Amino acid sequence: MDLADSPARLRFQEHIRSFLARELPSGWRGMGALSPSDQAAFLSSWRATLHAHRLLAVNWPEEFGGAGLTPMEQVVLAEEFAVAGVPQGGPNDNFGIQMLGSTLLRLGTPEQQQYYLPRILSQEDVWCQGFSEPEAGSDLASVNTRARREGDEWLITGQKVWTSYAHLATHVFVLCRTSQGSTRHAGLSLLLCELDQPGVTIRPLRTMTGDHEFNEVFFESARCPAEAVVGDVGQGWAVAMTLLGFERGEAAAVLPIKFAKDLERLVALAQDHGIDGDLAIRRRLARCAEGVEQMRAMGLSAVSRWVAGDPIGPESSIHKLFWSEWLQEATELALDVMGQDSLMPQGDGLQGMAFPAAEAGTPNTTGAWVDYALRARASTIYAGASEIQRNIIGERLLGLPKEAARS
Repeated sequence: MDLADSPARLRFQEHIRSFLARELPSGWRGMGALSPSDQAAFLSSWRATLHAHRLLAVNWPEEFGGAGLTPMEQVVLAEEFAVAGVPQGGPNDNFGIQMLGSTLLRLGTPEQQQYYLPRILSQEDVWCQGFSEPEAGSDLASVNTRARREGDEWLITGQKVWTSYAHLATHVFVLCRTSQGSTRHAGLSLLLCELDQPGVTIRPLRTMTGDHEFNEVFFESARCPAEAVVGDVGQGWAVAMTLLGFERGEAAAVLPIKFAKDLERLVALAQDHGIDGDLAIRRRLARCAEGVEQMRAMGLSAVSRWVAGDPIGPESSIHKLFWSEWLQEATELALDVMGQDSLMPQGDGLQGMAFPAAEAGTPNTTGAWVDYALRARASTIYAGASEIQRNIIGERLLGLPKEAARS
């Protein structure tokens, strides 16, 4: 499918570019050019602007506050926002809009859609994701948080960890066991739970960059309504896989654009340090450039299928595996280019930087690159560890037998 020559695509692209030119501040250079405090202020006003123009949940039906746009238009918007260096919402909108909202549109009841979707857009409800546990990270089927039915409520008991932006959220969607004695994929349900209640404790987890993005969340008989189950009780694994598929939907289109900008910054960094003529450095830059083009090709293939109406499948594991390892390779090269300067970084860092690549306008400073490299260490773990992605590729794409269970 040719995504570039469609008249409808070009018209919508021009519409979004005009919107950005009209609504962004004069001299805009991207989120990365703002200080952390200025980023927070900009995000609040920018989200309100997107909400007013129905550009927060563009693929949702208009009756729920969306714009009713096609997948093609959704991709164009994501691409243009990536080029401009602006986010498509607030820090928790990935969970509330892209993941939970999209899942409710597919699997939720009419009552759930009518109640939750408008509250997500208005930010009356701000969501986070309760999946990972101390003993169930990439092996999500090992979750042990439990919920038991008591009258017209569920009582949730257990612990979640690495819960992104839980300290900014009002609600959490929790993957937990609702069938006594169940194991692995069976007996799981996805429950919708309010955070501000007795029985819920949130504790911060600070990363090695000094940021507070992650949290531990403890549930001690925390309550949610009996009807706050997405999909059927006991079928939470299928619901969770649907939800995670939405998480990766736009990444295939957007990340190659962001990483191409990172590559430009990396080349400029080598030039600034006077080593862009070094043969070993040039070879490593060439490998990074090849990687960007490979991701661009994979992205076009994935987007073509998505626009044609095909669901996001296990092929997304190839893309996740590729970009996460590319990010580590590129940031390691940046540290090597800077040499001993990277041991005592100077300049602005990127606290609050949008996941997972630097925004347009990011300062090309030592401090920014060191911060970026530290964050990249986790890229092969979050959103699906590389080992798990290789298992998915082997079993679901190549048809290889499952690894034998270890005794």
